Amino acid sequence: MSRILVLASGGLDSTVLLYKAVREVGAENVVAMNTFYGQKHAKEQEYAEWQCKHLGVELHNVDLSQIFSFNKDCSALLKGSKLDIKHESYAKQLEELKAEGKAPTVTAYVPYRNGLFLSYAAAVALQLNCDIIYYGAHADDAAGRAYPDCTEEFITAQAKAISEGTAEKVQMQAPWWNLNKSGVVAEGIKLGMTHEEFEHTWSCYEGGDKPCGTCGTCIDRKAAFTSNGINDID
Repeated sequence: MSRILVLASGGLDSTVLLYKAVREVGAENVVAMNTFYGQKHAKEQEYAEWQCKHLGVELHNVDLSQIFSFNKDCSALLKGSKLDIKHESYAKQLEELKAEGKAPTVTAYVPYRNGLFLSYAAAVALQLNCDIIYYGAHADDAAGRAYPDCTEEFITAQAKAISEGTAEKVQMQAPWWNLNKSGVVAEGIKLGMTHEEFEHTWSCYEGGDKPCGTCGTCIDRKAAFTSNGINDID
């Protein structure tokens, strides 16, 4: 029986992946890792903790915020950044960047965040006897290279590096790589996730007590639920 380490942010995508892992190998064989990196929306940790307690999954909270302390303006997601969270769809943001002749990465991109998380997770997985790492990147994040550490090319390269670097003891998988957010919600429905379970996920990038409803992730989330015939539960 495999043991799976899930990168569990408390967001929608990684939470559905957490339920998938539990369904596949049982809660006793699943470990979750939640990472604080100095983000404004650290509230998602509360949701990761709720989900893991609800499912009976072992959770490890880690702090990698020092790595992103050199320049807070490298990402709009970091506390203290002078950059603003964009309150428009990612498609609109990418159109504007293209029109301005700028690189397609959006202001919410955190420099190599997912590569860092996955490398850290590989070391943790070896220590906790996990042979699989689950990573929740999906096709919407990869579209237009808005988040270059979510692309198929990145996933393939990172998976190979983890396999090689752990003497093939740990394999990284990204089951949602070819699904959009709507597809991820559909997978959650297939897994039998309830309204309450979906409700205990956090998508908003603003650091408020309630979702703003207008940032890129809020817009994508609402569209994903609507396309599955469900009112957004945020």
